[in-house]
This record gives sequence, C-alpha cells and structure tokens, in this order.
Amino acid sequence: MAQLSPLLKQATPVVVDHGEGAYLYDVDGRRHLDFTAGIGVTSTGHCHPKVVSAAQEQVGKLIHGQYTTVMHKPLLELTRRLGDVLPQGLDSLFFANSGSEAVEAALRLSRQATGRPNVVVFQGGFHGRTVAAASMTTSGTRFGAGISPLMAGVHVAPFPHAYHYGWDERTATEFALRELDYLFATMSAPNETAAFFIEPMLGEGGYVPANHEFLAGLRERADEHGILLVMDEIQTGFGRTGKFWGHEHFGVRPDVVLIAKGLASGFPLSAVAASEELMGKAWPGSQGGTYGGNAVACAAALATLEVIQEEGLVENAAARGAQLLGGARAIGEKTAAIGDVRGLGLLVGSEFTTPDGKPDNATAQAAQKAAAERGLLLLTCGAYMNVVRMIPPLVVSAEQIDEALEIWADVVQSVTK
Repeated sequence: MAQLSPLLKQATPVVVDHGEGAYLYDVDGRRHLDFTAGIGVTSTGHCHPKVVSAAQEQVGKLIHGQYTTVMHKPLLELTRRLGDVLPQGLDSLFFANSGSEAVEAALRLSRQATGRPNVVVFQGGFHGRTVAAASMTTSGTRFGAGISPLMAGVHVAPFPHAYHYGWDERTATEFALRELDYLFATMSAPNETAAFFIEPMLGEGGYVPANHEFLAGLRERADEHGILLVMDEIQTGFGRTGKFWGHEHFGVRPDVVLIAKGLASGFPLSAVAASEELMGKAWPGSQGGTYGGNAVACAAALATLEVIQEEGLVENAAARGAQLLGGARAIGEKTAAIGDVRGLGLLVGSEFTTPDGKPDNATAQAAQKAAAERGLLLLTCGAYMNVVRMIPPLVVSAEQIDEALEIWADVVQSVTK
C-alpha cells in the first residue's frame, strides 16, 4: 500500500475535514484556530465564498489553457488588475506555480539582463527548495544539505538582525552595509554582481524585519553599480504586513518583485514583476512552463484581489497585526524564556532563549505543540527553530486575536514555569 514519504513530518496532529475563515475543523469535528494559514497562503481565510465561487465557475469553463499555446481571460484580467497594485514601473509579469519557480525565473532574468554571473543574498534568507533557490537560501542548512555541489555564483552578506548580534539596530545596519562593501572588494566585484535578492522581512529565518537605512543602502549601491534589487515578497506581499507590499514600510523602490503564497488564496500561482524594459532583456525561450498562469488559479487570484480590496484586508492586517504584536510582546515581557518578540502586520514571531541567551529549541517546540493541543495552530522558524510564529489569515478578527493570545499566554506559562 502506498503512503506519504516519511520525511513529510506534520507540525500538528490535525487531520482536516474542512476549513472556514480562520478556523480548521478536523475529522472528529473539533475546531482549531489556524494561525499558520498554510504558511501564509490562505490570505482570505479558508474557503472564502467569493474565491470558492470564482474557482467553481472557472472549472466549468476552462481548467487548463497552456499560456504559451493559447491565452485565456482570467490570465489577461489578472495581469491587468495586478497593474493597479504593483509598484510603479513594474508593468510586466511572468507567471509560474511556486515561489521557488519565481525565484529561479528572477535569477535567470537578472543574469541575462545584466550579463553578470553573481548574485548576493542575505544571511537568514529563504528563497526556496529547488537547486538554484536552495543555493540562495541561508535560513537553515536543511534546505541545501545532501545535494552539493550547489549552484555557483551566490554570495552571502549579513542581514541587520540586531537581536542575533546583540547590538542596537543602527549598529547592526552599519555592520551589514560595511560587510556588503567588503564582499564587493573580496568576493564579487560590483561589475560581476547581477542582483541583490532580499526579503523585506526574513521569513523562515526568524521573522526579522529589515529597516529603511539598510534597504536604502542596498538601493544606493544598486543604482551606483547597475545591480538589480529583487524584492522577495513571496511571504510578505498581498497585504500580509499591513501594507500591500512589505517593502512599502521602508520606502525603497525594487527593480523586481516576486509574488506567490497569498496571491490566490491557496491555489498554486506565483509571479515575477519587472518593468517591460527589464523583462524584455530576458533571452527568448527563457520563460515558460506547462502549468504557469493556470486558469482556475488566476480566477481565484482575481477573486482574492477583490476580497482584499472590498473587505479592507490590508487595513485589517495592520490593525490586527498591531493588536497581535502588542499582545505577544506583553506576554514576552513577562516571560524570561522569550528573548525577543518582533514582526510586521500579521507576521509575528516569539524567540525562545535559555537563561544565558542561547537559542532554546526545546521550549519553542514544546510551546508550539502545547498550543496545538489547546486548539491554536502555530509554526516554528529560525536557524535553530526556536522562534514560534503566528501567521493568521488577513480576515482574522479582533476577537480571534484575543482568543489566540489568551491560549498563547496560558501555553507560555505552562511550558516555562
């Protein structure tokens, strides 16, 4: 009898029957408050009626129309509608299925457009599991382990993770920019560097926001040396941070934006956005794929955009995110085992540490499991998997945030006493 790979370990013991909004219901009828959102994917909650209706209607018309063979209306309309929300000047789109595919497409575009071989990524970044994307990922060794040699041409610079270094943010930022310049002098000359790939907030790396000074420093160096600034908004985009794009918090203009996760409320769809001029520098035949821009996924993405706008979900993410971060910080301040609480919008992480300041994986894992037993589904992240992260859907209510914080406070007290 066939079975799932033994490597697919579940973070929770839940076997789902159905979902609705911020809740999942298991096969025994128990309700769980889902603060994982499919790792930030179900942006409009589980089975939003408008998204379900759009997908059902499209299934009856056209399921698959391969987009380099024929064109279909959902893809054309989604392209047009994304133009209303993308950063100014990013008016050309390529669609794929996953975040990893978008990263690899942007890597290909960056190298072909500039004629340069190298890219710079930042410590703690996560960009995917395929070979090139895994080569660019430094949030944990597990993503690239056992498949060496990894892709050449990737250089790693520090991210201004102030808590990790034990510094204030300004010191961490000055250090990170100074080390980037040192990297230019010692490892990848600017005229050999095609692009910077960066998340506005580290995701798998521990939920660490960037800051204006750091991203402005990248933009300055990119402009000076003809380097592309590629903003990986796969987890931070589509309203998740309380602004439509995570980089909007920092006032910095990207050359390329990568989109996935919350784009289609759970249907596989990703995209690379750039200017038409830049996209036109990709080589013929370098963009394509069998399933990219799937008609049903595009219909779901259109409905997702409508729900986000009609229900004010970006504004809700900002308000509920402030509520969640404030509540989590209040709990952290009372708990010696929580060294730091940080986040942007509906991305909030609590980092567990030992009394001497070392990463405390055991307590973080115990807290995540205890929360699941209490009906609150959470995930962990960070290099040591000692950060418990909360990722509720954008439709989450104030009452649901309060419910989650009440459970979290009890859980933290029980696993740390």
